[in-house]
Amino acid sequence: MEDLLVGLLEVFLELLFEALFEFLIAGFVDLLLRAFGNAFKPFEIRNPFAASFGYASLGLITGGLSLILFPHHLIQPSRLHGISLVLSPVFAGLLMWTTRMLLRKGNKSVIQFESFGYGFTFAFGMALVRFFFAR
Repeated sequence: MEDLLVGLLEVFLELLFEALFEFLIAGFVDLLLRAFGNAFKPFEIRNPFAASFGYASLGLITGGLSLILFPHHLIQPSRLHGISLVLSPVFAGLLMWTTRMLLRKGNKSVIQFESFGYGFTFAFGMALVRFFFAR
């Protein structure tokens, strides 16, 4: 029974830390996009498929760059290794959606990246690279 609880705790912590890490990186990317937003305003991608491809590519690149700073897994993989590949991007997407809702509630402008779909796509790209290449 104790092993089951420890295993569940490991899975939960892996998901939590991976999602928070991806959200922090996504938040940093969001700040950069906002900072350079006016310069790139004419280049906003209106096609959702192209935007998804762009955010996935940005996630892949960011995941690769994160391996330079954090070459190892943030926490040791649990018995259900790979579950964070799906659930962490879902949590990160939900956090990006929450960010969007909070900004709208405060009458602040939102950008394309601050949505569940694009946040998930970015985080999935990042998680994919870290899943295969983190030691």
